[in-house]
Amino acid sequence: MPYEPPTPPAGLPAELVDTLNEASPEQLRDVARYAEGLAEHKEREARLEKESDEDDVEERPDDLPDDVPAKATITIKEINDNRYYYWQWREGEKIRSKYKSPVSPDE
Repeated sequence: MPYEPPTPPAGLPAELVDTLNEASPEQLRDVARYAEGLAEHKEREARLEKESDEDDVEERPDDLPDDVPAKATITIKEINDNRYYYWQWREGEKIRSKYKSPVSPDE
């Protein structure tokens, strides 16, 4: 029974199949390594882009006041030996803060 060459995938363009058929075994192995690396790169780029798109959709915390932007973070400030949570965000060159609550509920 004679050895038959592999059948190319149906989705490959005819020009690419012709080029590959003319390549040496060494060139084909180089192409295979390159194609695998390129596929991994493109998958990683697509995944990172998808994650970036998901990060762009900011959810407002339930306890975030209307006058505080969604990008605000919570910080702790100590005043007269008492600790308090504050919403904090940047507006241009200034850092803005708004009181949230005491760190310990009994304060």
